[in-house]
Amino acid sequence: MDSPLLIVLTIFVALAAIAMIAQAAALLGMFLAVRKLQAKVDSYLPQVAKILEASRSAVEKAGALIHDANSRTSAILDITKSRVTKIDGFLGDATMRAKVQMERAEMVLEDTMSRTQRTVSIVQRGIISPIREVHGLLMGIRATLAALGRGTRPTVDHATTDEEMFI
Repeated sequence: MDSPLLIVLTIFVALAAIAMIAQAAALLGMFLAVRKLQAKVDSYLPQVAKILEASRSAVEKAGALIHDANSRTSAILDITKSRVTKIDGFLGDATMRAKVQMERAEMVLEDTMSRTQRTVSIVQRGIISPIREVHGLLMGIRATLAALGRGTRPTVDHATTDEEMFI
């Protein structure tokens, strides 16, 4: 083979060997860095485990409290719903009773008004009309007595005045 080709191949193999050695050194450096990082992480691992346990305990307690609050809220809502239903029924009943009482009061008022009107009509016919008739009769008797008591005939002027008053 040619010597230049052999030199090139030798250089290429040498470069490849150097690259592999560099890669091995880099991997060794990474391995050492990861070991240091693992040692640091391992030192924090017990603390992280404690924090996780505390968090888990807090979440369980919060879950229990939320469940308890939810059940109490549900019970309060059920009680409120039943009370509102009772109040609604009570208000409906009270409204119905008030309506019935208003109708009764209206009927009593109507009955009282009609009885009062009948009573006034009876009093009008039974007492006031006869009183007016008696009053008219008495006025006639009085006028008759006045006319008989005077004895003289009225003058023409007086008769004319009386006629003018009727006109």
